[in-house]
Amino acid sequence: MSTTEKTVAIILGGGVGSRLYPLTSQRSKPAVPIAGKYRLIDIPISNCINSSINKMFVLTMFNSASLNMHIKNTYQFDMFSDGFVDILAAEQTRDNQDWFQGTADAVRQSMSRLKKVEHDYVLILSGDQLYNMDLEEILEYHKNQNSDLTIATIPVIENDATSFGIMKTKADGNIESFIEKPNQDEVGNWKSELSTTYTEKGKHYLASMGIYVFNKEAMDKLFSENQNSNDFGKEIIPYAVNSDQYKVTSYLYDGYWADIGDIPSFLEANIRLTSFLPEFHLYDNSRKIYTHARMLGPTKFFGTQVNQALFSEGCICHAKEVTSSVVGVRSRIGQNTIIKNSIIMGNDRHQTVDELDELSNNELLGIANNCFIENAILDKNVRIGNNVTIIGHESLKDDETDTYCIKSGIIVVKKNAFIKEDTQIGLQKV
Repeated sequence: MSTTEKTVAIILGGGVGSRLYPLTSQRSKPAVPIAGKYRLIDIPISNCINSSINKMFVLTMFNSASLNMHIKNTYQFDMFSDGFVDILAAEQTRDNQDWFQGTADAVRQSMSRLKKVEHDYVLILSGDQLYNMDLEEILEYHKNQNSDLTIATIPVIENDATSFGIMKTKADGNIESFIEKPNQDEVGNWKSELSTTYTEKGKHYLASMGIYVFNKEAMDKLFSENQNSNDFGKEIIPYAVNSDQYKVTSYLYDGYWADIGDIPSFLEANIRLTSFLPEFHLYDNSRKIYTHARMLGPTKFFGTQVNQALFSEGCICHAKEVTSSVVGVRSRIGQNTIIKNSIIMGNDRHQTVDELDELSNNELLGIANNCFIENAILDKNVRIGNNVTIIGHESLKDDETDTYCIKSGIIVVKKNAFIKEDTQIGLQKV
């Protein structure tokens, strides 16, 4: 059997997802839409499928209904295959009355299901990252290094180092020391010897990507020795690095990787996809991104000037201009509307002809006429009336109403919200 055939992937669904609120108010982080037609969970699952890893568990605890439905409707393997994508939700049992207490605890509580699947390696992935990695390479590296635990790492600058687990490595790739999210006073002591390719860009630190490969026996032993430890980064990994019993190595990844941790990083990651040659490639013939097939009609434009934008299927666009924006499935945009540097997530359904006749333009799903939207995120199924102005700006203070939030200067219109005509939100441009 190949290394990938001996591997089980565990995708961590994350916690409450408060930093991505309100996008996570009704859905888990992995279920958040991205790039107009996908969900975040599609990224790690697609990386697994493209790397010939077809045994996957997704661990969830909060707002998992839409995620469950998406996975059930999307990832169905051939009946003669042993592949699967299974949801493992936190549950109380006779042996355990607690919900998941952290990343390691989530995996520990799922070990009874894991042991029913034949495997030699456990691949831990995050459900809220954007990257395209050949996971077979890190598995082969782990095997050739004869490691107990391998951590995927990426070079980062000092300002970013305080947000990640940082490590120092020896010339052979072995990790000699590890610290989880060092503070600003101590981060300078954690520089690594990296090639000039990285240091010329100010990248002197090796950060954990939250992607781990464990030998089956090593994981069992680490959990046995750390029965009260709940987190990989804060407890399990430092213990393994500081112990003489385990060989812990770093796998240096030099491709594009984005941690979708908060609203600004989410908006930035989406908008970067609209550039001419984005680092994250959506148009690869061999490494496709998979998602639910919706069988929607083509998108239609009526006199719209489009510059550097992604449009998904099923949209009807009368807008005057759409620039540097991502427009999701079934979006409807009215006449003379201008959209810049924004995400429009679209709608879950098309409205019928009867509804279009009965409802006023202000009450229809989508964006009506003569609107101006910039630096904003419009969640699913919003209704924006005529003459609405929504402009995010870094000078805006964080705020929340029944229909929208302002976070780091970005205006997020909540799912199913109705913004009445002539409303102005944020900073109006002259």
